[in-house]
Amino acid sequence: MIGFLKETGFYLLFGKITENWPSLVMICISLFLLWLGIKKQFEPLLLVGIAFGMLLTNLTAFTPFDAMYHTDLWANFMDEGSEFYHSYGHIMSNGGLLDILYIGVKTCIYPCLIFVGIGAMTDFEPLISNPKSLLLGAAAQIGIFVTFIGCIYLGFPQQAAGSIGIIGGADGPTAIYTTSKLFPDLLGPIAVAAYSYMALVPVIQPPIMKLLTTKKERNIIMKPLRKVSKTEKIIFPIAVTIFVALLVPSATPLVGCLMLGNLWKESGVCERLCKTAQNELMNIVTIFLGISVGATATAEAFLNLDTLKIMAMGIVAFGMGSASGVLLAKFMNLFTKNKVNPLIGSAGVSAVPMAARVSQSVGQKENPSNFLLMHAMGPNVAGVIGSAIAAGVLIALCK
Repeated sequence: MIGFLKETGFYLLFGKITENWPSLVMICISLFLLWLGIKKQFEPLLLVGIAFGMLLTNLTAFTPFDAMYHTDLWANFMDEGSEFYHSYGHIMSNGGLLDILYIGVKTCIYPCLIFVGIGAMTDFEPLISNPKSLLLGAAAQIGIFVTFIGCIYLGFPQQAAGSIGIIGGADGPTAIYTTSKLFPDLLGPIAVAAYSYMALVPVIQPPIMKLLTTKKERNIIMKPLRKVSKTEKIIFPIAVTIFVALLVPSATPLVGCLMLGNLWKESGVCERLCKTAQNELMNIVTIFLGISVGATATAEAFLNLDTLKIMAMGIVAFGMGSASGVLLAKFMNLFTKNKVNPLIGSAGVSAVPMAARVSQSVGQKENPSNFLLMHAMGPNVAGVIGSAIAAGVLIALCK
């Protein structure tokens, strides 16, 4: 019985509490994130999984058998001098449950499959109907590159700077994809920052939008969007895939998967596949992605000064992206006859559809008869494409 008791986590918890206090702090952080996801409903579909994965990986510090996630295995995987460098076979043979699930993140399978689901649920009609909104989606990516340069000046390696900058795209799967490619050691903090700021869109964006616009601009009523034909909807994902693949090849996996899902939706001949991508596939991959990303948030990776810098630069990237879209819309109004309500510019960050709803909400507070939602969806879905292209550019620059 004494031998059994010494093998329990309770014995190690109280026996090694001074040695493993960082893991205890991480457990408390994971419980706080669970509270945010469940009670406050901050991106619950992924934040709950990430928080629970964080809880599991840090509980192993108080167990005699590190059975779920092994940081040393992945350290050898990344070490060019190790005999197990890039050896998935070694991970499969010696890894725990979370190690094996994490392979889907490391190989970037999960983010790409989520983009298939996003594409199957996305309507590009507002973007096709008003191509100018593509510029607003592109402008919102400025925050990514400004933050990238800022992080380099703060002393981050180029690959880490690219991973932090992509937080400004407000797209969790894209942030995970980019970080997995460039700097996996920061995956935990960057994923938590990306999804936290996505959940805080209704808090962060309205003050920026009101600061940069006048009451008159917020009252601008835009003309109804034109009707888009089915042929245009089918051609669009094919044309975008060809263009992006030739322009930014490293962005092709994300954009290609996004457009494949959308083509299933718009073609009308793949209804079963479209429903599967929207529901079963999306849900299964979300479960695996959340738990495995959370597993990387160990005390060593999370509790340091760099994490605070990441959180700070993430809010800078997000704020600058929102502001850039608004400012470009104001600039466009200097040259266009049909005025654009600058509030829709902030929707260029790709937090779909939350950012578009914020534009609608702020606009209706100024003028209850003003309906901006469909107009805001144009730059919003353009932001999804833009953030994926920005990720491809960063990967090409930093690899």
